[in-house]
Amino acid sequence: MSHRFEKNAGIALLAGSFLMIATMILHPAGGDLKHLIKIQKIIIVSHSLALLSIPFSFVGFLGLTRRLGTEHFLSLTAFSVMSFGLVAALGAAATNGLALPFFLQDYQEASPETLATVKIMVRYNFALNHAFDYILLGAMWLAILFWSVTALLTSKLHQAIGYLGLSLTLVAGILITAGYDFVSLQGFRLFVLGSVVWIALVGVAMIRSRTVRKE
Repeated sequence: MSHRFEKNAGIALLAGSFLMIATMILHPAGGDLKHLIKIQKIIIVSHSLALLSIPFSFVGFLGLTRRLGTEHFLSLTAFSVMSFGLVAALGAAATNGLALPFFLQDYQEASPETLATVKIMVRYNFALNHAFDYILLGAMWLAILFWSVTALLTSKLHQAIGYLGLSLTLVAGILITAGYDFVSLQGFRLFVLGSVVWIALVGVAMIRSRTVRKE
């Protein structure tokens, strides 16, 4: 793999990480139906940033996989799993960040009876979004674990990155076993923050690499 592609992939990972952090900062904390209608522009903007992060992240993860070696089963499996997770991220951002505010804007002056029906549909939307979140979190957890193990086995990334990835996945696994809710807004922010730290470090390592690899 050429150094230019590897560097650009690292930049893509940093760009995706920045957009994910921006999404978490702008992401509203929720509220009742009237509040959701009132903040629909913020919802659209924050989730649009999340959508924008997906193609950057995809290219960056492709570069990481090529860096570690597509001939390594765990590395290629990690990319496959993460790609599946990015599809779930697309679904979550589209349903909760675009479809929901577009749907609600037609009911700003609705009657109480109509709003009661709308609330049921909004709860279904949230349930669907949680399903996408579970898929995304599970995919990120497994992919980071596989990439970290591959990094330690191949020494094609700094070993500290591999050990950090293993530590993050271990802590997340313990918290999940203990019943911590990563699908709540605060839990999701915590999981994304830990993942973004690892992803950003990988991006920096790829940018700084001076080794030319060919497959």
